Amino acid sequence: MITVKNVTKIYEDKTKALDDVSVVFDSSFISIIGQSGSGKSTLLNLIGGIDTVTSGEIIIDDFNIANLSSDELAEYRNKHIGFIFQSFYLDSNYTVIENVMIPLIIGRVNKNDRIKMAEEALKKLGIYELRNKLTTDISGGEAQRVAIARAIVNNPKVILADEPTGNLDSKNGEIVMNLLKEISKDRMVIMVTHNPEYTKYSDRVITISDGKIVE
Repeated sequence: MITVKNVTKIYEDKTKALDDVSVVFDSSFISIIGQSGSGKSTLLNLIGGIDTVTSGEIIIDDFNIANLSSDELAEYRNKHIGFIFQSFYLDSNYTVIENVMIPLIIGRVNKNDRIKMAEEALKKLGIYELRNKLTTDISGGEAQRVAIARAIVNNPKVILADEPTGNLDSKNGEIVMNLLKEISKDRMVIMVTHNPEYTKYSDRVITISDGKIVE
C-alpha cells in the first residue's frame, strides 16, 4: 500500500504542480488520468523517488520516502520500483538483453544471475528471440516490451508507467495494456494516461486536475 499524505510540490519557478494531495493506492492496477499539466506525472515521479516533495509524506511499507537522502532514494528506486516511460529510454548502443540487464548491473547482481534473470523477463514478454538485436533494429511495440522487461527484471513491488502507450499505434497499445494487466496480478501497477479508453484495464481510476485529485 502507498499512502500519499498532504503532498505539495512547488518548483523553483513557483509553479505549484501538486496542491495538498492525499490519496491511498491499495489496488492492483490504478490509472491516474488528467489533462497535460494536471500534475499526474509529477505525482508518479514523487512516488518513484525521481522527484522530491515540497511538503507532505509518501509512505510505502511504513517508511516515508520523503525523508530519504538522494543515495537512499536511488537504492529505493532500484530495489522497489520499475519504470516504464512513453519514450522507452533504451540505449541504442546496447542489445535488447543488455538494456534489460541495466537495473541488475546497477544493483550489482553477478553476471550469470543477471543473464538468467534478463532471459526470464524476455521470455515472459514473448520477445526472447530479440535478445541479441540492437534496439535500433526492432519496432516500437517491441521496444516498449523490452522496456517493460527491464522494469520487471529485478522483481520490483511497484511498476510505474507514464503514458506507456503514447508512442504506439492502437494494436500495440492494446498489447502493452494486456501485458500490464497481467503484470498487475502479482504487483501493483500505477499508470498515468490522458486516454480514458485505457482505464478499462485498471481496477481503480484517479482523476487529477490543476494539481488536485477531483475524483
